[in-house]
Amino acid sequence: MKIEIPEKKKLVHEMRIAIRWGDMDAMGHLNNGTYFRYLETIRIDWMYTIGCKPDPQGEGPVIVNAFCNFYKQLEYPRDVLVKMYVSDPGRTTFESWATMARADQPDVICAAGGATTIWVDFPAQKAKTLPHWMRQLVEG
Repeated sequence: MKIEIPEKKKLVHEMRIAIRWGDMDAMGHLNNGTYFRYLETIRIDWMYTIGCKPDPQGEGPVIVNAFCNFYKQLEYPRDVLVKMYVSDPGRTTFESWATMARADQPDVICAAGGATTIWVDFPAQKAKTLPHWMRQLVEG
C-alpha cells in the first residue's frame, strides 16, 4: 500500500544526512530500515529546535504509526536532503511527513514517509490535548 503525502502541508525543517558505508545492505543500496532512521532523525532534530524535549515525568510526543514509500535507490557515498513537513492537527495528534532526495539532485524524491504523532501524558500513559504552542506550529 502506498500512502501519498498531502499537497497541503507546512515545511518546518530540513537537514542533510551523510549516508554511511554501514547503512548499506548486501545489494549495495541504503537498507530500508535506515530510511526510517532518517525520518526519526529529522523529527527529533525538529523537536529539539522548537524546544520540545520530552520529559518522562511530564508530557510530549509519541509516534503511533509510521510509513515509508521507496521510489529510487540511495547509495553511498552521498548526502541525503531530508525535508520535514507537518499538517492536520487534531485534538491530540498531528501528522508529520518527510521527503528524501540526494543532496546533489534535490528535486528527485527517492523516498517519502510520515508518521502520526500523538501528545501524551507520560506518567499517566494517556493521550493529552495538543498544547496550543504546538498546534500553532503545526497549523498551515
